[in-house]
Amino acid sequence: MSHALARPAPDVGAPAPRANLVVAVLAFGGIVVSLMQTLVIPIVPELPKLLDAPASDTAWAVTATLLAAAVATPVMGRLGDMYGKRRMLLVSLVMLVAGSVTAALSDSLTPMIVGRVLQGLASGVIPLGISIMRDELPAERLGSATALMSASLGIGGALGLPAAALIADNFDWHVLFWTSGGLGVVALILVPSFVPESRVRTGGRFDLVGAIGMAAGLVCLLLGISKGADWGWTSGTTLGLFGAAVVVLLLWGFFELRTSQPLVDLRTTARRQVLFTNLASIAVGFAMFAMSLVLPQLLQLPEATGYGLGRSMLVAGLVMAPSGLVMMALAPVSAAVSKAKGPKVTLMIGALIVAAGYGLNIVLMSELWHFILVSCVIGAGIGFTYGSMPALIMGAVPASETAAANSLNTLMRSIGTSTASAIAGVILAQMTTTLGTTALPSENGFKVVLAVGAGAALLAFTIAIFIPRQRTAAEAEAEAHATEPASPESAGPPASEKAPASAAIPGPIPGPAPALDNEPAGSVGVGSGGIRVRGHVLGTEKVPVGAAAVTLISLEGRQLSRSVTQDDGSYGVAAPGAGPYVLIASADGYQPQATNIVVGDAPVTYEILLSGTSRLHGAVRSADSGAPVAGAVVIVTDVRGDVLATGQSDALGEFALTDLVPGTVTLAVNSPKHRPLAQPVEIDGAGTTRVEVELHPGAHVRGTVRRGGAGDPLGDARVTLVDAAGNVVASTTTGHDGAYAFSDLDSGAYTVIATGYPPQAAGITVSGAGVDDHDIELVHGEA
Repeated sequence: MSHALARPAPDVGAPAPRANLVVAVLAFGGIVVSLMQTLVIPIVPELPKLLDAPASDTAWAVTATLLAAAVATPVMGRLGDMYGKRRMLLVSLVMLVAGSVTAALSDSLTPMIVGRVLQGLASGVIPLGISIMRDELPAERLGSATALMSASLGIGGALGLPAAALIADNFDWHVLFWTSGGLGVVALILVPSFVPESRVRTGGRFDLVGAIGMAAGLVCLLLGISKGADWGWTSGTTLGLFGAAVVVLLLWGFFELRTSQPLVDLRTTARRQVLFTNLASIAVGFAMFAMSLVLPQLLQLPEATGYGLGRSMLVAGLVMAPSGLVMMALAPVSAAVSKAKGPKVTLMIGALIVAAGYGLNIVLMSELWHFILVSCVIGAGIGFTYGSMPALIMGAVPASETAAANSLNTLMRSIGTSTASAIAGVILAQMTTTLGTTALPSENGFKVVLAVGAGAALLAFTIAIFIPRQRTAAEAEAEAHATEPASPESAGPPASEKAPASAAIPGPIPGPAPALDNEPAGSVGVGSGGIRVRGHVLGTEKVPVGAAAVTLISLEGRQLSRSVTQDDGSYGVAAPGAGPYVLIASADGYQPQATNIVVGDAPVTYEILLSGTSRLHGAVRSADSGAPVAGAVVIVTDVRGDVLATGQSDALGEFALTDLVPGTVTLAVNSPKHRPLAQPVEIDGAGTTRVEVELHPGAHVRGTVRRGGAGDPLGDARVTLVDAAGNVVASTTTGHDGAYAFSDLDSGAYTVIATGYPPQAAGITVSGAGVDDHDIELVHGEA
């Protein structure tokens, strides 16, 4: 029998193989890209000799990658939202490979910088990967997957340092870039093979002016930060860059707020949850720098200083490597904490762990195992913080802006790291000790830098306090069960009676408004002198939606009154007087709705119906061959049979249905030459539910009953089809032309029996190959 397999099934703990492959491939791509940040660190001191250029110029091999990444990350995110996330991910990987090959073939400064710029342009892989996961993975798999993908930025940096040092110590330095190019090629092969293209896109026109303005502002800012120590913090060049950054970014923001399709939606970015998450990301990026670069530097200082351990770059890298493994191992733990307590709590826990790690390092600086312990503790904290950030961002932005929002968050981390590099450089340059004739950073200098890192982590903790608290998955499930109708009869009118999105509020309901002494909590308006607008916010099957925001605004866009619905979905706002207004309602897990309303002289009631944001994606395949079934009609109905959404599978058998509300629905799939399917599916509360549908071929048998001798068609003959076990499968009576037909059959052996004249029987075999494969004529003798 045909069946649909939800992925994963409710009673199966392990994720589906396809989801595991998607996560593994995307995480591998993220780690490969993040390797670029530590790839050249082992050879930085040798670059002037290797490239025959001054040290001040070879430093651009690091700076160029930083600047390119800062520009590319938000741009690729926006392009991914518009034209396809997987497509832009592949473009990023192509640039990584091209940059690696260019640097591998270089023996002078210019091609090296070009190659490093191209490698930096690949930095959009991580936010693009997070966005693909949001679109394609089931909700229960999404948390740990995005945590791992986000942490890959730190994992690659930690694992890349010892690998790069090992290669640099034992091979020609060009092998570093051939290796990164080879890894990029592997990712280029794996991504199109296992990662689907997301169907969630915004379309529209790319904001070229916004991209140029943002690039100019970021380049000025980051160039001033990264080169300020070399040029002098009070030099005209440095101050001019900072001044230019302020002016350009202000003009850019002014332009973005007034364009209809901005590169970065600043209004979304200004939302409290997004804003404070990005601010915390800067602080966490700042805190991460000490572990990535300051600790290895401390390990390599000569033992004669009394605090250095005199270890090689390879040993320093191996000390840092466990932190990357800890980040990887804690990704599912971070997701579990976010599910139970919310990602805000996960971010705060991670920030405290990072601060504790730096505090521990201030005390423990004398043994190798001290540094291994500290790097693991800090790595655990970074894993928690980086794992929580995508969840916070995706919980506050629409799916169509996921890549751009995650890209901006990744940029914030990079800005934090760049700022930390500059500040640490100033501190270590000012606090030195002399060993022979060489000035080296002092022990107190390192302790100050570590203390600053701890302070940055505590700052991230403080900022996280101001992030709005989200409902946890457990709370959402409890609320869903609490508001679930007891029976279909009590669920209210069918879903087909719901208003479309463009008219979500059907109008005033006849009858008096609710009593004025029962105003929902959280209402903010013009006071008791206004005209009351009341009602309920309802979801699918008229289930009340609690904690929904309802706002009344004027036609000019001025907010007049606001309310938050109670558990029964009730709300109340106040209009200043009779006239037309706009009523807006929004809630987690639902599409926001807005409509024009007209308020008279008396209180009125409006019922607001919201549609969901959950999505149902899947694939239709043939059960016998596994081949995709194109053109299959996919229908989703509610518990009463009302159609909620319809779609059709594409050439790859894939289908996507959107705007669904969480709950149990019936999935029906029908395709020519296949048996139809009907299967219950549980729609998750957020993100995408994935199902795999297997359709069994349906064979058709037809024939003609003829009178013996003359061979004339025989009408009114009874024809019965019996399976190999003797069960009657179907029966029919021939028409005047003697024809009969049976359809929708499984493969196997059957017996066809015709009665009306002396009975006749014939054995047939159905192969399931399709229609008309078995025309049969049964000839009866004369009566």
